[in-house]
Amino acid sequence: MKINYDEQMTEVLAAAPKDATLLLHSCCAPCSSACLERLFGKIKLTVFYYNPNIGDPAEYEKRKAEQIRFLQETGYADILDCDHDKAAFEKIAQGYEQEPERGKRCYRCYKLRLDQTARVAKEGGFTYFATTLTLSPYKNADWLNELGKEAEKTFGVTYLPTDFKKKNGYLRSIELSKEYHLYRQDYCGCDFSKRSLL
Repeated sequence: MKINYDEQMTEVLAAAPKDATLLLHSCCAPCSSACLERLFGKIKLTVFYYNPNIGDPAEYEKRKAEQIRFLQETGYADILDCDHDKAAFEKIAQGYEQEPERGKRCYRCYKLRLDQTARVAKEGGFTYFATTLTLSPYKNADWLNELGKEAEKTFGVTYLPTDFKKKNGYLRSIELSKEYHLYRQDYCGCDFSKRSLL
């Protein structure tokens, strides 16, 4: 039986303490837009911009700037920025260079980002952590939620299950991107995903 992560998220948020906080990993402003709109007012939000998978430094800075601008314009959340740790992605991708998109390399990339989000959430005293990656129809929500639960056990901070693509989440992100004139990239970020466009 397929798990309804969106329903689980609604139940968790309904039972959350009034002062609960969420560290939300964001891959980019467009994906975060619909997630933040949906969560705003239900829990105190901080966006964690951690994306070592983005190969091109200029692309990384462009996406980060758009994330910051969106948060400044909406007031949805604070941002917790970090360094562009490209070496961390290169390390987990080693030996998986020939994997297809959405394969084992992507799984390892999801794990890298969720583990770091959980680690920082624990250190920062956040109630929950989650990721915007479940918004994309190109990302495997089962994998992401599975990895989130594993990170919860490893780091000792509660994972908020999500499937943000539900309830037309992805469509809403496109609408919000137009409304806020957000830069929407056409590849995930790593050099492998960029090559798949050629």
